[in-house]
Amino acid sequence: MNYLLDQGLAPGAASILRQRGMDAVHVCEIGMAQAEDIDILARARQEGRTCVTLDHDFHAHLALTGHGLPSVVLLRAQGLDAQGQADLIRSVCLQCETVLAEGAAISADREKIRIRKLPIR
Repeated sequence: MNYLLDQGLAPGAASILRQRGMDAVHVCEIGMAQAEDIDILARARQEGRTCVTLDHDFHAHLALTGHGLPSVVLLRAQGLDAQGQADLIRSVCLQCETVLAEGAAISADREKIRIRKLPIR
């Protein structure tokens, strides 16, 4: 699986994930630090990446567009440093790998994971 981390996440989280063998890139690494959410979703769809974000708007965009991809993981845990973010991202993505490949909107915190299959209707 490939991941695109949104602006609210620490750029270092992508680096940590890469060190753990995951294909992860932060939007600031590809010149999209100021990009609109819809453009980030389009880039993720084009590159076959799952978006990882702290921004609730990504799920709303999925619902409005009716797209089946890209999958989006919404982290609902604030105050994590890059290591904490990377740990949570890795845990959620490994647990949800199959549904992410099929298209899913996931909300996760340190205790639970909620999954909605795409497209959201």
